[in-house]
Order: sequence, then C-alpha cells, then structure tokens
Amino acid sequence: MTLYDLNNGEKAVITKIRGRGAFRKRILEMGFVVGETVKSVKKAPFADPVEYRIMDYEVSLRNTEAKLIEVVTESEAKDLMKIDVEGVIDEQLLKRSVRKKGKTINVALVGNPNSGKTTIFNFASRSKERVGNYSGVTVSAKQAKYYLNGYTFNIIDLPGTYSVSSYSPEELYVRDHILNHAPDVVVNVIDGSNLKRNLYLTTQLIEMDVKTVAAINMFDELEEKGDTIDLNMLSKMVGIPFIPTVGSKGKGIEVLFEKIIDVFEEKESDLRHITIDYGESIERSIQRICSKINIKANSIIVEKFSNRFVAVKLLEKDEQIRGTISELATNADEILHTADKEIEKLENDYKNDTESLITDRKYGFISGALKLTFVATEKDRMELSRAIDTVLTNKFFGIPIFLFFMWLAFYVTFTLGSYPMDWIEKGIQVLSDTLSSAMGAGMLKDALVDGILGGVGGIIIFLPNIMLLYFFISLMEDTGYMARAVFIMDKALQKIGLHGKSFIPLLMGFGCNVPAIMSTRIVDSKKDRLLTMLINPFMSCSARLPVYVLIISAFFVDNQGTILFSMYFIGVALAILSAIILKKTLFKQSEFPFVMELPPYRMPTWRSILRNMWFRAAQFLKKVGGIILFASLIIWALSSFPRNIDLSKDYDKQITELEQEYAQQIIAPEAESEEYRNKLIHEKERRISAIQKEKEAEKQEKSYLGHLGKLVQPIMEPLDFEWRMSVSLVAGLAAKEVVVSTLGVLFQADENIESDNPNSLVTKIQNAKYKSGEHEGEYVFDTLNAFVYMLFILIYFPCVSVVAAIKNESGSWKWAAFSVIYTTSLAWILCFIVNVVGRMLFY
Repeated sequence: MTLYDLNNGEKAVITKIRGRGAFRKRILEMGFVVGETVKSVKKAPFADPVEYRIMDYEVSLRNTEAKLIEVVTESEAKDLMKIDVEGVIDEQLLKRSVRKKGKTINVALVGNPNSGKTTIFNFASRSKERVGNYSGVTVSAKQAKYYLNGYTFNIIDLPGTYSVSSYSPEELYVRDHILNHAPDVVVNVIDGSNLKRNLYLTTQLIEMDVKTVAAINMFDELEEKGDTIDLNMLSKMVGIPFIPTVGSKGKGIEVLFEKIIDVFEEKESDLRHITIDYGESIERSIQRICSKINIKANSIIVEKFSNRFVAVKLLEKDEQIRGTISELATNADEILHTADKEIEKLENDYKNDTESLITDRKYGFISGALKLTFVATEKDRMELSRAIDTVLTNKFFGIPIFLFFMWLAFYVTFTLGSYPMDWIEKGIQVLSDTLSSAMGAGMLKDALVDGILGGVGGIIIFLPNIMLLYFFISLMEDTGYMARAVFIMDKALQKIGLHGKSFIPLLMGFGCNVPAIMSTRIVDSKKDRLLTMLINPFMSCSARLPVYVLIISAFFVDNQGTILFSMYFIGVALAILSAIILKKTLFKQSEFPFVMELPPYRMPTWRSILRNMWFRAAQFLKKVGGIILFASLIIWALSSFPRNIDLSKDYDKQITELEQEYAQQIIAPEAESEEYRNKLIHEKERRISAIQKEKEAEKQEKSYLGHLGKLVQPIMEPLDFEWRMSVSLVAGLAAKEVVVSTLGVLFQADENIESDNPNSLVTKIQNAKYKSGEHEGEYVFDTLNAFVYMLFILIYFPCVSVVAAIKNESGSWKWAAFSVIYTTSLAWILCFIVNVVGRMLFY
C-alpha cells in the first residue's frame, strides 16, 4: 500500500521511497525515510493535496507524490517486528523490520518487439504467457513475481516498442507506465543479434533518467555468428550495466536479477547518468528549453520528468509532451514558444526536420559506442532467412503456400485428433455407465449423468483438436513465419482497406476473439483498429471448433478436412466483404504507413510450443469447469422442469401393458426355443425404448427450455432448424462451446440401442427425428441444414466476452451493439439464402 491509501487519522510506517531525481531528494530531506512513522492529518477541500505529520511537523503532499511512498500499517509493522508480550515497540527493531519488508523491487521489462522480453518474463516468473517470434504478442502489461536472495521482484512485462515516442499505443503505454508508476529498475531487453536498432530505445531510457539494466538477450546467436562485444566497456560508456542472457534456456537470468539488486541498492559502479551529445547547435536549443522548464513553480513536471527528456521530446514535436506542458499554470506558452522558435531555427540551419536530426545523433552515439566495443563477422545472420523467403514470400507462391499450411493444420488437427477424441469419449461413457449403475434414480443422478456428463463431457472430448490447432499456430509464431504471413497478406489487406498489421489480430482470432480484439492495439490507425475489431468475430475461434467437429463427424465423414477448411475460409471471405463495405461507408480515411519487422527464422523449442499448447488447453479446461459447467446445469434444469407435466398419454401404463403382453408371450408354448425368446425380449426392449423416447421428447417440449425454443422457433424455422437447434443457439450466446453441451443435454433422450455407441452425441444427432408436426418421422438434421447450422454458428452473435472486449477496446457500447446486430442479421440472411437455394438444387 502507499501513503495515498491512508484515511484521515491513520498512521503507517514508511518502507520504500520510489520516484526519481529532484522529487526523491526533496522527499528524503523532508524526513520521509524508511522506518519513520507518518500520520494522515487531513485532505484539502478537493482531496488533493493531503496534510501529513512526520517527525513532529506537518507537510503537505500531492496525491501523485503520496502514491510513490510505500508504507505498512502499524499493526503490520508490529507483526513484522514480532514484538514482546508487553507490546513495547523498539524503534531500531522497527526500522530493521520495515527495511526487510522494503526488499521488494518493482521491475519493468522494456524492449523492442521480438527481443525476448516475454521469454525472460516466463522463465523468471514461471509464468505461462504466450511467446511468439513476431511483433505484437504482448499488447498489455503482464505481472508476476520472482524471488532471489531475500528479495521479491514484482515484474511487469510491458508491450514491445521501438521507442517511447507518441507514435503508437504501445509507445505511449510504456512511457506512461515508466513515468507514472516509477518502477525501481527498468530492464531493457535487447536482441543481441540486432544491437544497433535495439540500442535506440536504450538512448531514450537514458534521457528519461531511470535506473536501467540492459539484458543482451539471445546472446548465443551473437556468439554462434562469431561476433564479439566488450560488455564491460559498453557498460562504462553508456552508464548502465549490460548482462548477457539466453532467455529461452534460462542462461544469465539469475545474474541479471543479481545486477538488478545492485542497481536498486545503488551498489553498481557502472551506473551513472550520462548525456548524449547532439552537437553544439542542438545542445544550445535543449538548454534554452530546459531553462524555461526548470523553475520552482513547475515542480509537478520537474519531479516527474527529466528536463532534458522533455526538451528533446519538444524538439521532436511530441504531441503528448506538448499537451502536458500546455497544462502548466505558470509559463506554458513561454516554454512552447521557445521550443517552436528553436525548432524553426534548427530546421532552417540544417535544412532537415528536427525529428530526423535528433534520431541521426542518437544513432551516431550508438555507432560510436559499438565501434569501440563490438566486432562483427562478415557472416550475415539473415542470409538463410532470405533464402527461405525467396520461396515462402514469393509473389506467386507465397499465398498458395500459406493456404496450404493452414489447410494442412486443419487436416492434421481433425485426422490425428480423432484418436484421443475417441479415447476420451469412451472414458466418459464408462464413467456415465458407472454412475448410472451406482446411483439410485433421482434428481441428483439426472443432474450428474444428463446435466454434467451430458454437457461438459460432450465438449471436453474436443480438447485434443484444440491442442493440435495451437501446436501449428505456435509453430508458425516461434519460427518467424507468422511475420511473413503478415508480409504476404499486406497487399491483400490493402485491397479491402485494412493495414498489414491487422492480419495478426485476425489470425489470432482463430484461437480466441477476445485476446485478438485486445491485440488490435498494435494497429496504429484508430479507424483501422476499430474496423479490425468489428470483422474479427468472423474468424472461427477455437470455441467454434467443437461444434464444427461434432457436425462434420456426423454428416461429412468423407470430406472432413475440406469442410472444416471451408468454414474457416467462409469466415475469412465474410470478414473481407464486411471490411470492404464498412471501409467505404463508416470508415473512410487516408492510408496509414505499413512498417513491420521481419525477424530471422529461428528453430522453435519444444518447451515453448508445449507450454503454449498447455496454456491454451488450461484456458479451455478452465472454461469447461466454469461457464460451460454452469451453462450445462442451467440447460439441464430448464429441460427437466417443471417436474409435474400433464402428458398427452399415460406412457407408464403403456410400458406396463407392453411388459405384461410380452411376459405372456415369452411363457407361451410356442416360445420354447431360446432364439425365439431372445427375439421377443429384443423386440420388447425396442418398443419400450420408443415409448420412453416419446415420453422424454414430450417432457422436453413442455419444459421451460421447450417453451424458450418455441419462442425463437418462428424466427429460425425458415432455416429448417428444429426447436432444440434453436435453443442451442440461444445458449451459445454465453460461449460457443456451450452449443455442444446444450445439444448433449437436449438430445440425451434420443438413444439408438442398436448403435455401437448409443451414448455418442454424434450418433444421437444422426438419428434424431421429429416427434410431431408436419415433419414427424423426418430426421432433424440432414446434410444441408447441418451445413447451414455450422454457417449460422460461424457468423451470428459474438459471445458475451467478445462483445465486452469490443466495448472496452472501442470505448463505446455503440460499436459492441453494432457488432451484435450486424453479425446476427447477416447470419440469418445468408443462411436463409443458402438453405433455399440448396433445397431447390439438391432436394
């Protein structure tokens, strides 16, 4: 907790002072040191600033300052001290205890996309965040803890960024986190195979005047190439320690965190603040701007930012920094006027814009440092990648190869996944039979067997398919092929008015639309981001895969891989058409530049791929154990109640009369042969089963769920959907996987005792027939309406989580509502057309 969290009259003991520069020095001089007790006295009329008492005098702090002082309550301090039975507080013991409590280091991981930040984060924290060999994997901060030598590290994995300018959301997010949250140490993760470009971000961190440790990651690639670097000299020149690491293998991670401790405790000899020399003219401009900023009345800026950083950013025409300066109540106009005047002078003198001038000087500083410390071989690490790219990104073969890889992934997912799928299905059947035999008849048995196993069991069998699909996605990410897919598809995306970077969120949509929509933050243009969000639900997420697998296994046995591929292809086609329409109506705008790194191809590690597979499997199982379990029980309850229903026939009486009839036939003289008796028994069981199914079907139709199905049935009837199909679509609004569990509950009565696997949901939907009405005796599913049903699942209402994600990322319920109305309307219209045309042509 921080000083800001104290209420009036509460006391606390200081454990840590965060912040930088002038603020830290001033706050320490005022007595805010570790171990001192501080009391919150009162808040100003607008709750900011707040008056505190420390060392027997009062001092006021702004809320932003109070948030940088970490404290523990008096009771927590006593627990730390292990006080004696008389409760006497020993001041020295108190200070020692809170210093021990203060051994918590807040670490922010910062680096270029594809530098290996998340790999280091995963290894250090044993976290299971997704890692990929393309930019944009980390689109929001991830948090975890790491423990070493008595210290606790709160690690924040920030989005990958090339700089801390205000060009993209990632850059602003990283910069705002460093400035507003003031991490104790920033770890700058650098790709060892591309030092010059990665060190550009390092120069900006230097100017921000934050405690920094640099991790030269993928150091093994640098050594394998034959390059050499003197890290000791580089550390002394740049003023921050450089540590070699290999994040994927865990090499150097412990040394890195030991160095973080040294920097935190200010024991690191190489740590010193340096200034990058921009040349005489630019330096004069920087000093003139700094002199206008660095006045006492501007303490709110001075304490948060480095003056030099602000001055450089003003020369770079950084709009956010200009906005921050404009809010000053003192000399904002004077500062901005001085900056504009210096920009004009420099651009006239150099005949170049100031952004380019400063960038050139930064790279000059980097080149000078590397010239003295780095020796490169003639071997080109990208040579192999370029050779591979001559084929994989060829203008003629690139897209067909990509489509082939995607088709292969779906084919193997279906074919190979069928074996473990059968094993799981048989295991669930054995468990269901065991429970049915062991438990007496009643509501609990029905809930367990029909509700939980019928619902959850019907979907958990698709776990192998989901894991296999993510195996291929992880393989493409880790090798670097995913970035090539973006490159290949950029021209095509331009044709429909999208940015090349939109391809990553769209491709991620094949896994889950929620993180895919969140990942649209990597798209620089706001309108392109919004457009990408709205078409993302057309990407067939893994939640739809169980529905596809179920229906295809039942009705498209001879063309499984092709039909599955067609569903994904149709989704992509609809996304393209929607993008074209929306771009020409709601999202007209000028083109945005496409810039994206093509990393070298890398050999993926089994550890990384298996971890990604398990991470997705765990997410799936968590959903199965949560929302799907809950939904299955709700569906079962709706289909089982009310318990007392007035049935049209006395089915129990019919069964009793049938049993009596066959009992007499079995003991009749003509039934002496065992073969004839077995025939009668089999015939009796078949007729009784038919009566029981008829009874159960009528009970379901008159249940609460049946009434719900009848409400939506008039809307869905033109699509040739039976009421149970309609109900499953309503249930799928929560999550698309629930469609399968709902079908499992609703069709549980339609058992075919002549089948080899009567408990299989595939068998049940294959043999399900209408029990009444004009279609009585006809099959509920045929090939056409099975395809139309999958098509509707593909297009209609995104799940509730996706709707919420669109609202959060767009900042408005308007676009979330638009997505719901647009996709559901399109689903009905398109499915109606396909059904009508299909009936005319094939039936």
